[in-house]
Amino acid sequence: MIRLLLADDQALVRGALAALLDLEPDLVVVAQVGRGDEVVDAARASEADVALLDVEMPGIDGIAAAAELKARYPACRSLIVTTFGRPGYVRHALDAGASGFVVKDTPADQLADAVRRVHQGLRVIDPDLAVESLAVGTSPLTDRERDVLVVAATGGTVADIARETFLSEGTVRNYLSAAMGKTGGRTRAEAVRLAQEYGWLLG
Repeated sequence: MIRLLLADDQALVRGALAALLDLEPDLVVVAQVGRGDEVVDAARASEADVALLDVEMPGIDGIAAAAELKARYPACRSLIVTTFGRPGYVRHALDAGASGFVVKDTPADQLADAVRRVHQGLRVIDPDLAVESLAVGTSPLTDRERDVLVVAATGGTVADIARETFLSEGTVRNYLSAAMGKTGGRTRAEAVRLAQEYGWLLG
């Protein structure tokens, strides 16, 4: 039996995934958590073989949780299963040590097969996302440009962004201008939107 840990902040989604995967004769859900910072301890306590991780969770995100698993409990492999199929997330996840990346609307039989392949030590990536990731490429944003866009996403003024990032207003304007050029956004809001869609704002 392949022992599974489910990590998703939505209890309904966790329950649905557990019900689907428990129907498979060789899969058993042994733990469920709703926070990313609970993943490693739960994986170790339940002796899980594969952790299915959502990206956006409280505590730490699923990609950071995958990195922690790789470092602190490598016996458990990780598979990102998320609604947010953003190309930048795929690269972040693989760099963090995740063994796979699929979206939540993946048919149940394909998800079960992905779990089995990850357990065997193989890499599994949603084919459409793989193509899109290659097309989009790596993030062109510097760490500071990303930081400024993350704060800009909350809708604050340049002064607000400067205060939160400990930068001068002139420097913030320069970073915003550079980020707009790199994302192709005509406005600050559009640059934020495009960077989010590409998955470039994840730390």
